[in-house]
Order: sequence, then structure tokens, then C-alpha cells
Amino acid sequence: MKVVTLKKLAVCIAASTLISFGGVTVATAASKEKLEKPNLKLGFIKLTDMAPLAIAYEKGFFKDEGLNVQLEAQANWKLVLDRVISGELDGSHMLAPMPLGASIGFGTKADIVTAYTMGVNGNAITVSNDTWSKMKAGGAGKHPISAESLKSVAETYKNEGKAFNMGMTFPVGTHNFKLRYWLAGGGINPGYYSPPNDVTGQIGSIVMLSVTPPPQMPATMEAGTILGYCVGEPWNQQAVAKGVGVPVITDDEMWKDIPEKILGVTKEWAEKNPKTHVAVVKALIRASMWLDEDNGKNRPEAIKILAQSKYVGADEAVLANSMTGTFEYEKGDKRALPDFNVFFRKNATYPYYSGAVWYLTQMRRWGQINEYKDDAWYMETAKKILKPDVYMAAADALISDNKAKASDFPAKTETGFKAPQSYFIDKVTFDGTKPNDYLSKFTIGLKGKEVVEDGRVTGD
Repeated sequence: MKVVTLKKLAVCIAASTLISFGGVTVATAASKEKLEKPNLKLGFIKLTDMAPLAIAYEKGFFKDEGLNVQLEAQANWKLVLDRVISGELDGSHMLAPMPLGASIGFGTKADIVTAYTMGVNGNAITVSNDTWSKMKAGGAGKHPISAESLKSVAETYKNEGKAFNMGMTFPVGTHNFKLRYWLAGGGINPGYYSPPNDVTGQIGSIVMLSVTPPPQMPATMEAGTILGYCVGEPWNQQAVAKGVGVPVITDDEMWKDIPEKILGVTKEWAEKNPKTHVAVVKALIRASMWLDEDNGKNRPEAIKILAQSKYVGADEAVLANSMTGTFEYEKGDKRALPDFNVFFRKNATYPYYSGAVWYLTQMRRWGQINEYKDDAWYMETAKKILKPDVYMAAADALISDNKAKASDFPAKTETGFKAPQSYFIDKVTFDGTKPNDYLSKFTIGLKGKEVVEDGRVTGD
């Protein structure tokens, strides 16, 4: 029989401090417990909101957690999803609604989960110079600009038999839903989906929306292929720098503090690698804290890192226009916008169910979910995909490691649903616990038991 002395037992206990939260048990930094998969490949798209990944790598936060991480830029969001599903990537920077779309099978059906939000806000809608001139002639006033001033422009195109084309990055993506929200708020129908027969999203549309990869948007607009777009940075500020377009509104001015990107992994990967999952979230939370520390004192250093070609690869001056608390709408028209990129403040990294429910309402509104769903379905779907227990296990471990304070995170009693929010450009109040009531308030969009059939909206 092997005898363990009290002294050896004490050493073992001290070397393996464990924390459990919501059924997830994780070792603190003092632990020698082995991670299931320390060597990881994580993907990203060249946007400034991939910053937590770059910072976690460059500042050694991944290594602190015993992780050897390779970061790899991806060409587009579909490739991101496909490579995470296939296992070529262990996880990736993703659009917040992508796991929701995969769950319901709009496009590729798969079980993707997330325990960490990479930040809130960070997008804008930009139009071409010619379109902006026409909008001003039609009454566009001070920023932020409503889509009402675009309506007559788009209708003129339609009446003349021409397509008014605008770009977004992915059908089940934040940019698609934010652009649609803005257009509909100005009385412009952005079109419906009718899966599986019609997934263009252009049924009944006045404006034609289609996918354009983010880095290609300014050049595609300059060529006249699209007349505007919704995207993250630095591709709105790049249009200003190149003199080819004008941002008309940011998402911070349209739908304040909405989750924008997440770290997505497959459900299978999360179940096989629970300790590794928590370790990744710990490193990313530290990166987010660093990015927002002391009113953004580290942002200039972050900009230098992101400007490298292996990350975003944009000019430092272009990155600084949105990353340092300002935003430039036209050449020389630079204004304070301190919440354009929020990485940690306001509990930005916590996976709120209410954010997922809002995206699901937009999928229903535009026909990607082309059947009635009761309120309970929205809650169940959000809870199947978002993993706040993993997030809080990581948070508790950081507190135990003296890397964070309890006050940095939501309370243990957090429900995952924010209080009803009214900070929308159209002033419609959103209550995440009442999705169908929310949908009923819109003039444009599906509600109740309405569906899209044979190219038209039917039902009550």
C-alpha cells in the first residue's frame, strides 16, 4: 500500500486548487492539472473586433493558461463555419448569430456553442458618395442618419428597373440584421427569405442585399457594384480614408450595446475539452480587460498590433479613427464615440441570452425562420447555445488567480436577460423575455403566424 504523508498531501492540495461553477470544474493557475488539448488553431476575419485573440496571443495570456495557440486569418464567414464544423479549426471569431443559424439549419446545420462574447457594437453603415449626395438632397440631416432619406433614392432605382445593391457579410450575420433593421426603420423593405426554396432574402425587396467579404467592401463600392454596405471596422473608415464613401450611422447609435462577435466552438469540442474551453475563455477575458483598461490607455499599442498584416493589416491612422474613442463620418468630421468598440466594459464579454433572442427575432422577422415559434422556443434555443456557466467558471478562476475582481463580472444571480431596452433608432422597446410581443410592433416584417409562401406574405 502506498503511504501519503500529511506533508505530501498538503502540497498536492495546494498545487491543485479547483473551482466549480454551474457544474463546470476548472483548475486555477496554481493547478498542475493537464489540459485536454493545449495545442489549438483559432480562426478570425480581418476586422478590429478580432482584437482579443491578437492581444491574448501577443501579451502571453494564452501561454499563461498553458495554451499553444495558432491564429489563422480566414477568407470569409462561410469558410469559418465550415472549418470549425470539420474540426480544421478548434474555434473561431464568429458573428454572434452564426451559432443560432447553424442550430436551426439555415445554411449548414450544426451544433455550435459559445461561452464568450468578443465585444459589443463596432459596426457602421456606409453609402457611396453619390448616394450620400442624393440622400442629402432628399433631406438627410445630422448624423446619425435615418434610412428615410434613402427611401426615395432606392424607389427611384426600382422604378427605373435598376437594382439598388447593398452589401452585408453573411446571411445569418450581425451586419445583415443591422442593415435590415435600419432600412425597415426608414420604411424600406429589405426583402424576405423563404427557405428552403428561396434563400436570397430578396422577396419583395426595394433594396437588394448580397454578401461581400469585409475587406473587399470599399473597393466593391468604389467600382459601383454596391452602393452601400454594413460592416465592422476598419472597412467603414477605409471608405472615408479613400474618399469613396460616407458612414451614415454606427450600430452604437442604432442598437446600443448589442453583442457583435463571439468565440464559437462545436458542442462536441466543448464537451471533450471542458478545461481547455475554460482556459481559452480566461485568456480572452484578460485580453478584453486589457483592451478597455483605464479608459483605453492600451488602445494605441493594440492598434500597432492589429495593423500587422497577419491580423487586420490596415493603416494605423485608419484603425485609430474608431479604436480610440472617436469616429470619422466624412473627411475632417471626427466625433467622440467612446462606446463604438467596447471589449469588456458593461459586461461586454458575458453571453447574455437576451442578445441571442434579439437575433432570433430578426431571423423570424425576415423569414429565415419561416414559421411561428412561441416565446419558450426562443428561450430554449438561446440557452442551448450560450454557456454562461463556462464563462463564470473562467471568471471565478481569474478572481482566484488575482487577475480580476468579483466586481468585474455579473453577479452570480445574473439571469442572462437584460432589462427592457429602448435605445433603438426607431424607439421600439425590446424585452428579451417577450419576443413575439416585440415582433408585433413592427410594420415591416413577419409577425404572429405569418409566413412567406409563393413570393408573398400570408397568414395572420
